[in-house]
Amino acid sequence: MPTPSRPSNGAILKQLRDGTAEFQLLQPPISPFSTAIPVFARISTSLSSGGISAAMKKVEHYSVHKVTGDGRCMFRALVKGMARNRGVPHNPRMEVEDADDLRMAVKEVICDSSSERRNYEEALLAITVEEPLKRYCQRIRRSDFWGGESELLVLSKLCRQPIIVYIPEHEHSLRGTGNGFIPIAEYGLEFGKSTKQWKRRMPVRLLYSVSDCRTMHLCQKK
Repeated sequence: MPTPSRPSNGAILKQLRDGTAEFQLLQPPISPFSTAIPVFARISTSLSSGGISAAMKKVEHYSVHKVTGDGRCMFRALVKGMARNRGVPHNPRMEVEDADDLRMAVKEVICDSSSERRNYEEALLAITVEEPLKRYCQRIRRSDFWGGESELLVLSKLCRQPIIVYIPEHEHSLRGTGNGFIPIAEYGLEFGKSTKQWKRRMPVRLLYSVSDCRTMHLCQKK
């Protein structure tokens, strides 16, 4: 049976933009013998503008931690990742509540306030390229709304949270082998450095895969 060809970076970008792309969340493993189960989540998100930085060309290694795939998986992964970065315990009930809070925070910024919306023009453009704003604002009210690029753009800024998106090394069109992960998109990296306005925050890492995406994951760097 012939092996399917790997998608080009342009094809991945299109999938990320139109909602057919899939992600996982990454964090460093406590042990090299981690038994995390690799399950994927569907998330519609695209690469950030500005091209590929030198940092986005290196291979990194992570273990993958399962996040429940119930439609809110991207938001679950973000709240779980932020909680783990802060060392804060997070039970399943809190995870659901906080995930829904993130989704509704995006709705309030994009749908409920024209003045706030102007602060997120890049996210607004990403939304309206695909669908009318009115339809988007109807969909995002649902708990099974799939988050993506627009939501990552908003939340990275709103929460002052760096977010990095990866693909598996073996799915990268220029490499093709290996079990590492390659960064392909970066959001809110300015919040990874301390300033007078905010304290430095560790990034939350999302993993995209074209192979099998059902649930998001939290991953940790080895």
